[in-house]
Amino acid sequence: MSPPSRRLQTKPVITCLKTFLISYSLIFWATGVILLAVGVWGKVSLENYLALAADQSTNAPYVLIGTGACIIVFGLFGCFATCRGSPWMLKLYAMFLTLVFLAELVAGISGFIFRHELKHILDKAFTTAVKQYNTTDSHHNALDTIQSTLGCCGINTYTDWNGTAYFKENGIPTSCCKTKHCSPEVLKDLKQAATEVYEQGCFSVVSTKMEANLGIIAGVSFGIAFFQLIGMFLACCLSRYITNNQYEMV
Repeated sequence: MSPPSRRLQTKPVITCLKTFLISYSLIFWATGVILLAVGVWGKVSLENYLALAADQSTNAPYVLIGTGACIIVFGLFGCFATCRGSPWMLKLYAMFLTLVFLAELVAGISGFIFRHELKHILDKAFTTAVKQYNTTDSHHNALDTIQSTLGCCGINTYTDWNGTAYFKENGIPTSCCKTKHCSPEVLKDLKQAATEVYEQGCFSVVSTKMEANLGIIAGVSFGIAFFQLIGMFLACCLSRYITNNQYEMV
């Protein structure tokens, strides 16, 4: 049995570590809410763009949604484990923080890599979507939403529609119209359509918007991932101190 003075020195350390770890767990829980919100926001804001390039999309928003939901649950578990002072629970909490750290790194790297491959993917996706555009194509809804929402038309300009199979029958899609009333005659004439449709192409607009959104997702992922290192350190230290203190009291 260790001297009383040794135990008296250990208890304040354990109390201090518990206070820090509970505070951390509450912040950790809040980051779960933030990750969940960022993941949902990324999924909603990038939905049409990812649908356009469905063959080469990123899973970063889905990883963030799943990770955020798990963090909310395990953040509460961390508070419970700290209050109970259970070494095995604290070790389990530290292991979970390690898994979260790795998952967020994967999400961040995925978003970062996809961000730099974006222009090539979008160029190919837009070219395919414009050439194959029709009312039954799976990408036409996404393309229509992008053109009407962002105020753009075609890949680089509205004249990109010239020569497509859709243009020969119907002219420029109505989603390119600046107003809700564009006559079929105007849409079939490029000169008349110049004043009625958006002239700016969608490629530059969408690539800029997606790069910014994926940059935010990657930044949040990396920032919160390295925040887990603090929790891992605190949980391991508290588990060790509690275990040592139990042995000393025997």
